Amino acid sequence: VSVPRPTWSLILLTVVVLFPRLALGLSGFETGLMVMPLIRGRPDDDPGHPQGRIRNTRKLLATAALIMSFYLLGSALVVNTLIPPTDLDSGRAVDRALAYLAHGEAPEPISPLFGEVFGTIYDLSTIVILWFAGASAMAGLLNLVPQYLPRYGMAPEWARAVRPLVVLFTAINLLVTWIFDASVLAQSAAYATGVLVFLASGCLATLIDRWQSRAGRFLLFRIPWHFGLVTLIFFYATGAIMVEQPAGLLIALAFIVAIMAASLVSRLWRSTELRFAGFEFADNESRFLWDAIKHLEWQVLVPHRPGGRDLASKEASIRKEHRIAADIPIVFIEAELGDPSEFYQSPRLQVTQEQGRFIIRVTHCVSIAHVLAAIGLELSKVGKPPELHFGWSDESPLAANVDFLLFGQGNIPWMVRELILKAEPNPDRQPRVIIG
Repeated sequence: VSVPRPTWSLILLTVVVLFPRLALGLSGFETGLMVMPLIRGRPDDDPGHPQGRIRNTRKLLATAALIMSFYLLGSALVVNTLIPPTDLDSGRAVDRALAYLAHGEAPEPISPLFGEVFGTIYDLSTIVILWFAGASAMAGLLNLVPQYLPRYGMAPEWARAVRPLVVLFTAINLLVTWIFDASVLAQSAAYATGVLVFLASGCLATLIDRWQSRAGRFLLFRIPWHFGLVTLIFFYATGAIMVEQPAGLLIALAFIVAIMAASLVSRLWRSTELRFAGFEFADNESRFLWDAIKHLEWQVLVPHRPGGRDLASKEASIRKEHRIAADIPIVFIEAELGDPSEFYQSPRLQVTQEQGRFIIRVTHCVSIAHVLAAIGLELSKVGKPPELHFGWSDESPLAANVDFLLFGQGNIPWMVRELILKAEPNPDRQPRVIIG
């Protein structure tokens, strides 16, 4: 059999083909990414852009990358040169190549230190290192997961406690181990898929961020080529692993389906929670006018859709249809829907006074009904509870409920009433909802 003469192109092709199989050697690097929020920064760091924490994170990742590259390439070289192919493929070295060498099981003596004693020490060291890796991964999950639960509508009180989350993650680990019969080889593809997806998505996010921060007429020229090259490499490795061993993709899809199903059930179950984390004011004038509205003798709140009728005609029709006297001031509320996929909200209020009318403009809303209910309940804490006046809608109840659940802006009067009744059990302090 003629063996082709090795060339640089052949070596490069071999590296490209075999690279995805080395992805498992990246195990542990994702743990370093997960513990970023736990890294200490400088005392004067800006919370929005903590330069000290970013600098220390770069040091951590660079150190981890150098150590992992050395051990990955070194172990691959040692294993393939010192272990016979028969033992490595189907013999005693399967799934334990370095332990095979440490226990002195190689056919040729390598070092007088290798043997049962040294091998046992190596095994114990491996177990301790893996334990520390699991502990650091658990610490990262405990810090990250509670931050993402509210977005899916899954933020029960127990999510703030550490012990329930530790029990949950441990149960998931045991379940996955049981499904794969505790086989390292069977779990390797699934684990490599998770690691590569994590790193590839991080590369893509970095690429998009760099692309957006650059200026230029040609969109293609704004892409930093070195970031793009690294992103392509990781996406290639991810796709190759998924095609060769799709078990990891199936597990990931199972988790995605479980998360989406739990999110849907949780959002339906918790749709009548107020989900209000406090107001943010656009300026000091807005805060001053808000305090003035709170101390009005009688507050009449009227939602107004921006871009519809002008305020003068809206005020004239609302006073006529709802029999509101001319000497009673009307407070108009204009709410702009933000990202409805969020669960909790901290609306931003800009309060102005135009032609004798108070106007509250609210942005960053995840649900119009929740914002209106929150404003009414906040005003009811001082003086008489306010009234919220709505016009009658011709929209069908089914379509209105679907719009509320999906987009946060349907069935508003009825949902405002339900939210108020659930958030304020005292009837004397409940804002009144009036539909005319």
